[in-house]
Amino acid sequence: MRKFMLVAVVAMFSVTGLFAFSQAGETGAKMEEMKGEVKGAMEEGKGQVKGAVEDVKGNEMKAKGERAKGKAKGGTERAKGEMKGAKERVAE
Repeated sequence: MRKFMLVAVVAMFSVTGLFAFSQAGETGAKMEEMKGEVKGAMEEGKGQVKGAVEDVKGNEMKAKGERAKGKAKGGTERAKGEMKGAKERVAE
């Protein structure tokens, strides 16, 4: 009876430990994705600001270019975040 209780307790702790570990990996993946979203939004914002500055200077084409660069960099940062999140999930 004592051995059965010991085996049951060890099994319970190992299962809950694995569950907690998998939850930690999912949390890490979500964090990486959220960081990518924030960095992406930040890069797009930078492009908008640079575009506005060029508009004030009267450089319409350069303003469009800065906005486009900001959008491209923002998309890149989002993609990086998604990839890091996927890597976190696979590493589980």
